Order: sequence, then structure tokens, then C-alpha cells
Amino acid sequence: MENRKKLVLVGNGMAGVWMLEHLLKLAPQKYDITIFGAEPHPNYNRILLSSVLAGGADMNDIIINDLDWYREQGIELYTGDAVTAIDTQQKQVHSASGKQVAYDELILATGSSAFILPVAGADKDGVIGFRDIKDCETMMDTAKQYKKAAVIGGGLLGLEAARGLLNLGMDVTVIHINEHLMDRQLDRPAGLMLQQELEQQGMNFLLGKRTVELTGKRRVTGVRFTDGTAIDADLVVMAVGIRPNVELAATSGLRVNRGIVVDDYMRTNVPGISAVGECAEHRGIGYGLVAPLYEQGTVLAKRLAGIDTPPYEGSVTSTKLKVSGVDVFSAGEFQDSADTRALRMQDDIDGIYKKLVIRDGRLIGAVLFGDTSDGAPLFSLIKSGESVQGREKELLTGQPAGGGATASPLQRLEAMADDEIVCGCNGVSKGAIGEAVIGKGCNTMKSLKACTKASASCGGCAPVVEGLLQFYAGDNAGVAVKEGICGCTSLDRDEIVSEIKRMGLKTVKETMNVLGWSEPEGCSKCRPALNYYLGMLWPGEYEDEKESRFTNERYHANIQKDGTYSVVPRIYGGVTSPTDLKKIADVAEKYNVPLVKFTGGQRLDLLGVRKEDLPHIWEELDMPSGHAYGKTLRTVKTCVGDTFCRFGTKDAMGMGIQLEKAFERMDAPAKVKLAVSGCPRNCAESGIKDVGIVALDGAWELYVGGNGGVKIRAGELLCTVKTDEEVMEWTSAFLQYYREQARWNERTAAWIERVGLAHVQEVLADSDTRAALVARLQNTLSYTSDPWQNIIQNDELRKNFTDLNDSAALAGTSPSAP
Repeated sequence: MENRKKLVLVGNGMAGVWMLEHLLKLAPQKYDITIFGAEPHPNYNRILLSSVLAGGADMNDIIINDLDWYREQGIELYTGDAVTAIDTQQKQVHSASGKQVAYDELILATGSSAFILPVAGADKDGVIGFRDIKDCETMMDTAKQYKKAAVIGGGLLGLEAARGLLNLGMDVTVIHINEHLMDRQLDRPAGLMLQQELEQQGMNFLLGKRTVELTGKRRVTGVRFTDGTAIDADLVVMAVGIRPNVELAATSGLRVNRGIVVDDYMRTNVPGISAVGECAEHRGIGYGLVAPLYEQGTVLAKRLAGIDTPPYEGSVTSTKLKVSGVDVFSAGEFQDSADTRALRMQDDIDGIYKKLVIRDGRLIGAVLFGDTSDGAPLFSLIKSGESVQGREKELLTGQPAGGGATASPLQRLEAMADDEIVCGCNGVSKGAIGEAVIGKGCNTMKSLKACTKASASCGGCAPVVEGLLQFYAGDNAGVAVKEGICGCTSLDRDEIVSEIKRMGLKTVKETMNVLGWSEPEGCSKCRPALNYYLGMLWPGEYEDEKESRFTNERYHANIQKDGTYSVVPRIYGGVTSPTDLKKIADVAEKYNVPLVKFTGGQRLDLLGVRKEDLPHIWEELDMPSGHAYGKTLRTVKTCVGDTFCRFGTKDAMGMGIQLEKAFERMDAPAKVKLAVSGCPRNCAESGIKDVGIVALDGAWELYVGGNGGVKIRAGELLCTVKTDEEVMEWTSAFLQYYREQARWNERTAAWIERVGLAHVQEVLADSDTRAALVARLQNTLSYTSDPWQNIIQNDELRKNFTDLNDSAALAGTSPSAP
């Protein structure tokens, strides 16, 4: 396999990660990727912070890529660990925590910081910017204790922050140095209309004011102005602009003006280093809006993938205000000048304002207030530069120049060109939306957003997207079509399994080809599912495709947030021996394992293990893996039962060990946890396990479908049996039926809720059916062995382990079929 280059991304924000998503689609196997993020969070949508403040979303709603996504893509992610230095000679980055990572390609996406006015008192408690989740949390916490807030800056961000603080119950005053709001996006008439609307919502405004001091002792208590006036304030939010984060680049020898200087392909002056996003300066311009940053990211991703691409030549920008009850749109050049002609329409009764700016017969700017439905088509005309001569009145009023009826919203949507961009944030055209609705059956906003990302960022284009959904879907709009296991196929789990059996399909790639996957290489959702279904259907014949497993399963250890791993050896039923304890202690000491912890499953967890030490640790432990990382049997929790407890009625430890040895290495649709309690006091928590066994006087009760995680579910009584052999028989039959019938990634709790306990009881009531299920499970288990034993016993595999795992194709990419 070709050696992959090392790519390091400094910055875990929207621009950099969006570029990586694009690169992974174009060249999924070209780079080993490491990301350093200064914030302790995965990638999130900074545009929607105002929605979090306003109460329309919570923190989880704005996460773009959760931690599982990084693992599935094989990306090493270091959160809360800023890069502090770049060695451009050795091609290494150094982080605040002391990590040193080599690179072949380095991408700087360090973003920007809120500009804090250099006035007296700006360092006091209660003075913040509005740029990240921490700022949001500070505002929400402050609103619980204080009531008066001042927002300095009457631009886009300042008004969004002010609206959020109003929703939090604070008394808000917006302070702006100029005479009307959003003066960088709106002309005076639109700015005054905006002010009137926001005053009705409860905002206070001080315009033409210059701040000179923030008063108070340790915490801010007020704002004083150059004219001698002042106001009280318990919280001051600075929203007066952004400052590109260029310190790292400047100290590393990169050319820096206001931002990091890049060429039309996002290259800096240092070979092997590129920059993208708010930190970059292109042709003297730095952009703070997401659409231009995505355009930059597209060019950079194509160049890194080795694909020819036109250069990035700059962007025409548009903005929308995300404040409840206010519709504002601005694009291009909106101010009058000697060489332009401005057309205006103002309706103070309905609160509607429209201004078009034309130069040499071409539309160069637009301002809309109150009704922004024309924003997308006008923006498209501005970007295209086509002549609008003779159509000026139609563009302004919506009426044809020769008279006649005004075009309906549906007619206006129909008249849009297919290549007209609807979602500027994500570059989604009208044609792409039509293809998703007609070709892929995305008949709901949820499915359309997932398929195209239209309206998934700022949400400003949602009305147009909804209109196009109605236009293309007609009566089917809002009606969800049958969804497949992922976006690559319309086939559901049952259809896929049936076709695999009917046609005797034996590999992941063959299955995707024959069943007509829309994405020929699949994705991180369907590849692991197909790998499991094939292994479940053809035990002994199907060769497990390691490349289609998640990162944890490929490394046989749980990756932690700092990039180290967690190793959990098998300890049957929580019962161990002095010999095994000594092995664990010796290994932990030899390899400087930072932490050894008892788990909730009665085992020992070695935390903080380096990847390169994993093969040696497993060899020296010489113990089976506890599969704490896998979709398989995790643990069998036990109490001491009648061996020691005076309340115990049966040997819980013995039964637990028997179950654990019987089912270890059993692949399943999701993780499986068992427990055995020696009496109805249920000390092993058997009532919230996938299978929980409770001893009675002379009998065993079997509970199934329990879950103790985020969604707690009590197990339901499957049956009551008398002998240990019947426990094993019913448990085996239940687990195999679950293996054969459940969807990929579906826990027993969700499966039981979906199919019903009565159905499972009816199936398992037949003794012949139980015997057949038990036989199939035993046949499957006869082909399994502990994966680490294979590595330890095979010198070549062991020698190549690190290279093999480092270069393995990521789940969702294109490995060779087995």
C-alpha cells in the first residue's frame, strides 16, 4: 500500500474541517490526518451561537462533527491543546501539552478572536467578546445573577448577541459608534427601520457614542463615554470586529499582514504550509463570513488531492441577520456613489424596504428589509455580473416591465437558473436541491438538509429551500420516503440481508456493487454494517474486513481524547487471581501506564497507553482482550452469590464465568452486557442489562432488553427456568436471534421495543427453533479467536502491526475487498 503523507490541521473550526471533509471525499487514502484544536470541543457551527443564546438550540444541536466522526475517519484529534510553535525546517508542530507531530502538509486554520477595545477597564471581570462556546456559557451564567448588559457594536454579531441576552431576561443596551445600525451592510433608511423593529422587541440603543472607560473595581459596573455620559452594566459584550489569529504564523516565519498572506491556491510563502479561513488574507482581503471560507476550502482540498482546480479569485459576500422576527439581507456594494444608480422601494406600513445598486447596467449590490425572499436570485445576479438593463423595475417590484401580473413565489422559483446558489454557506445550487428531491427522494427538510447541507449553517436560506422542496416534491413534500441504512442506499436492513442470502454475496465491495450503492465506496455507516451482516450470515466463509471496522476495533483498544489508548484485559465474572494481577501490575509499571482503574464491569482498565506499546502490552499480559471497544460481548457482571453471601441462593460467579467464556468474541449488532445476581436483591444490576439473570430459590429468571445508559430501560422477563443448562440454552438462543434480526448499531433495548417481547417469546418458545439458533451461534463462535492472540503468534503481522493500522483504509473509504 502506498505510504500516506502526514497532514496536520491547526484549528478545529468550520473552515478547516469543512476543507478536510471535502479532501476525504476526493482522496480518502492519501493522508494520515492530525487535528489540533485550542477549544475543548469537537467541530461546531459558530454561526449558530446566537441561536444557542436565543434559546432556539442547545450546545449539542450545533455540533457539526461529533467525536465518533473523527474516530471513524481515523483522524487523531487533540482538543484543548493549541499549537505553540512550528519548526519549518524539521516540518514539525509543537503543542502546549508538549506533543510533537511531523507533517508533510500543514494547514493553518487558526480563525480569529474578538477584537477587544483598548479602553481602560477592558480587563475587568464581566467583559467578554462573542466568538465561542465559552463566551456563550459566560453570558448564560451571568444572566442568572445579573440583569444589565451592554453590547458594544451595532453590527451583525452585536445585534445577534443582544437578541440572545434579551431572551435570557437581561436589560440590554446596544452602543454603536456610528449613526445607524449595521452601517457596513445597510444604508441609513434600512438601518433606521431595523432600529425601530428592535426597539419594539425591547432593545435600547445609544448611537454615535464612543466608549472611553469601563468602570468598576474587579468586576465591570458601567460604561462611560467620551461625551461624559455613562450607563450601568453588569456585563459588557464587545462585538466591534475580529482580529485574525496570526501570532503562530508570524513567529514561524510566514508572511503576515492583517492575516496570513496566501496566494490563489491558499499557499503561504513557506513550502508545505497553507492557510484557510478567517486567519488568511487573500489579495489584501480577509473574510469573516462562512461562504468565502468554504470557497477557499474547496480550492485547497482539490489542490491537496492532486486534482486540477481553478484558482480562488476572491468572493462577493452577502449577509443575513439571524434575529427572531427581523428579516434583513445585504449583498455587494450597497452605498450610493457617483458612478452608480440606486433604485429604492419603501413601505413604512408593512415595514418593507428594497434597494438595488446598479453600475454600467449590472447589479452590484442589494439591501432588503422585511421581505428577503428575493435575496438568493439577486445575489446570483450580483455574482454573475450579467446585464439587467430593461429589467430594473421587474427586479425592484417583481412586476414585468411591460405590466401584467406579478410573478407568484412558485413562478419565481421556477424561473431561477439551476446553477443559482441557494445556500451560500455551503455552495448548494437550485439544481443540487432538485436532484436530491427528485433523484434521492429527499422529501423532508431534515432529509434534504442531511443530503445537501442546504440551510444547515446559518439557516438564512431556509425559506427558499422550503419553497424549492415544495416546488420539486409537490404533494409528496414533507412525506418521508423509505430510508435505507444510510444515504448510500435506499435498501433497509432486512432487504440487504435478504439479498445477500439470495445472491450469495460474500464481500462488502461485491454487495455494494450488486445492490447499486449510490456511493460506490460506501460510507462510515454502511461499511461496518455490511461487514457485520456478511460475517453473521457466512461464518467460516467470510473474511472479516478490518478496514470496515471502527478505529477502536482496528486497534483493539479505546482511543481517548488525548490520543492515547485504554486496554482492558478479560477478567471473567470479575474473578481474578494473584498471577493475573501481577501481570497487569508489571505491564502497567513497565510501560508507564498513567492510570489503572476498576471499571463498572468488574475489570481493570489500563488508561493512557501509547499506540506503539499496544502489541507489546498484549503479548506480556498474555490474557484475552476484554473487547471493551467492540460491538460484542463486553462484560458479565456478577455478585458473589451463595459462595459467600448469606442471602445468595445460587452460584452467581460460576454462572457469570460460564456465560462469559461461552460468548466472548461474539460479534453483535451493538455492544452486549450481561449480569448474574445470586438473589432477587439484584446486586449485579441484572435488571438493566441486555441479558440479566436473577437467581430464585430453585429457579433462574432471565430478563432481556435492559439498558443503563443515557436512556434507562428496565429489562423484561423473558422466561423462568430451573437448570443451569436451560439458562445457557435460552441465553444462546436469545442472543443469536438478536444477532440475526437486529439492525446494525441497535442495542437489545431498542430492538425489543421495536419488535416486542411477545414476538421474541413466541419465536423462542419452540424447542426446535431454540436448538437451531443455539447451533448457529456455536458454529459462528467456533471460527472466532482472540484477535490479539493472532497478532502475538504471527511474527510478520506483529512486526507490521503499526504500519498496518496506520495505513489501513478508514471506515467508509475504498479498501480492497477480501
